[in-house]
Amino acid sequence: MARKFTKAEAEEFFARLKRQMPEPRTELEYKNPFTLLVAVALSAQATDKSVNKATEPLFKIADTPEKMAALGVQKLTPYIKTIGLYRTKAKNVIALSKALVENHGGKVPKDRDALEALPGVGRKTANVVLNVAFGEPTIAVDTHIFRVSNRTGLAPGKNPLEVEKGLEKIVPEPYKLHAHHWLILHGRYTCVARKPLCPTCIVRDLCRYKDKTREITPDKTPIRKSPSRPRAAD
Repeated sequence: MARKFTKAEAEEFFARLKRQMPEPRTELEYKNPFTLLVAVALSAQATDKSVNKATEPLFKIADTPEKMAALGVQKLTPYIKTIGLYRTKAKNVIALSKALVENHGGKVPKDRDALEALPGVGRKTANVVLNVAFGEPTIAVDTHIFRVSNRTGLAPGKNPLEVEKGLEKIVPEPYKLHAHHWLILHGRYTCVARKPLCPTCIVRDLCRYKDKTREITPDKTPIRKSPSRPRAAD
């Protein structure tokens, strides 16, 4: 078993990610907490790029729970049919929109239990909304964070919840707000699944991964900075 990260090593790990990406942002396009919630719900088993392509025209006509509920499943479906599991997602988006109108006055709740009670919203989606829309230091473990946490040895775990709990313990307090996005972007552009870009990785000497790559695929380069996104206002 690889040696666990010390507090000092974890501090250095995130300090380097911060220097590389001082102000990380989600790559999902959104206008407000509601459109963020919808975008995250649609992103399950789909890329952010495909979701953004679908939601750009959708959010022009339905950027509130009231408008989305009025749209209905039948009219929503054509907008998101290019996204995986679109039939189920269409039903969930309309159902959660109605629930927000009926139970929360059309506002996205700043509460984990209330968010997870919405149709199609699980722990990961709730964590993203709490973090991005409301500035809570939550960590939503997706496939990228799960891979990075296990591969580097930062917070190994058998399932997303184990990894989340491990990260909550090891991530230094000053870095918790943005840890979610630093890890996602690192996993998306550097610590990629098939052939990680170890030679240019800024945390390679801290990483516990034994099978580090020794060369870079020519058409792959690590991310230098994340796109700027305004913080949502409720």
